Amino acid sequence: MAKSKPNYKFNEEALIKELQSYIDSTYGAHYGQGGLQSSEVIVDRGHGLGFFLGNVDKYNARYGKKGGPKDHRKDLMKVLHYALLALYEHDRINRGK
Repeated sequence: MAKSKPNYKFNEEALIKELQSYIDSTYGAHYGQGGLQSSEVIVDRGHGLGFFLGNVDKYNARYGKKGGPKDHRKDLMKVLHYALLALYEHDRINRGK
């Protein structure tokens, strides 16, 4: 029997799609020399998890303090994006453990 789709109470489906679109847009904006993102270099140097969690803290603390509601919403998107990157890095570090 096919699994039924959840009845989301907080618009999660649309927000996840919006987050995906936001993340997609960052890939054209953050490439440096040689096609590497700064995050890739930071991960390669062994500082990925701290960097990503530090950015979660940064944008969380900045929420509501800089700009208007549109800027505050962007800060929340950045929190979510960096949290996903931290989750990826956690899994990469702890693979097989």
